[in-house]
Amino acid sequence: MTDRKAQLAENLARVEERIASACAAAGRAREEVTLIVVTKTYPASDVRILHELGVRHVAENRDQDAAPKAAECADLSLTWHFVGQLQTNKVRSVTSYADVVQSVDRIRLVTALSAAAVREGRELGCLIQVALDAESGERGDRGGVAPDGIEELAAAVDSAPGLRLGGLMTVAPLAGPYAGRQRAAFDRLMEFSSRLRGNHPAANMVSAGMSADLEDAVAAGATHVRVGTAVLGVRPGLG
Repeated sequence: MTDRKAQLAENLARVEERIASACAAAGRAREEVTLIVVTKTYPASDVRILHELGVRHVAENRDQDAAPKAAECADLSLTWHFVGQLQTNKVRSVTSYADVVQSVDRIRLVTALSAAAVREGRELGCLIQVALDAESGERGDRGGVAPDGIEELAAAVDSAPGLRLGGLMTVAPLAGPYAGRQRAAFDRLMEFSSRLRGNHPAANMVSAGMSADLEDAVAAGATHVRVGTAVLGVRPGLG
């Protein structure tokens, strides 16, 4: 086993232990939570090692990094999640490799994703990104739609050809009433998820929690956690 594989295996085991402990504390089955490893800034070689170690869900946030990496790993059975703020001019590229776009936050993006998915002959999973720091009608500092815009976007995704409404995603906000209150933020997201499922029963995915706060997300009821640093290490600087 190479040094890098041994390091990633050890890190994965620690993260797995954290998720399992959080599930046990919350009275949830371990199978209820899916680990998505955020591989942004790391090479395709790490993605290959992660696959060897059993990882099946990976996430990227910049198309210029993700597209060549996904192409290099096209032979692997992986589900690719796009989690970054997405410009409409990148949609066609992202749709060519992403299985799920977790950062849907405006109608114009829904329209572009639908057109690209139909062109590619694919069904693209979509999560509505909720900004808990956004005022009505605004977008958050880290992307996302204000809570009162969730249903309009969900209805747009649900009726768009080539798209499948999967559920909700959030990033713990750095400002506003939920800043520094991750558990409260994730509890609030679960309330929105419950409401969403009233009109869209299949939209039961809740993506929340990262390396520092995955326990809070699991306790709140998240179905997917997005972990990067705790698995891959401190990220190299972006040029």
